[in-house]
Amino acid sequence: MNYAQILDGLVVNVIVADADFVTTQTDKTYVEYTGSVGIGFSYDGTNFIAPQPYPSWTLDSNYIWQAPTAKPDGNFDWDETTQSWIKHER
Repeated sequence: MNYAQILDGLVVNVIVADADFVTTQTDKTYVEYTGSVGIGFSYDGTNFIAPQPYPSWTLDSNYIWQAPTAKPDGNFDWDETTQSWIKHER
């Protein structure tokens, strides 16, 4: 099973372990997870939240960071300076 070690509301480690191992770790807090979780994510007691990718992005009701404008179809990267999507020509 996958577990995230939580310290002060932040993920500080992720491990794969048996439930028996986790229950013996009385000095640490582990939370089982599915999906994508990594060191630096926050945990609000129910949900894991990825770090904010850019200062202008906001967290939606599904705990997913959203850019100020929707990403166009294609190969684009966010440019925080201009607050716009920049197309990559490849």
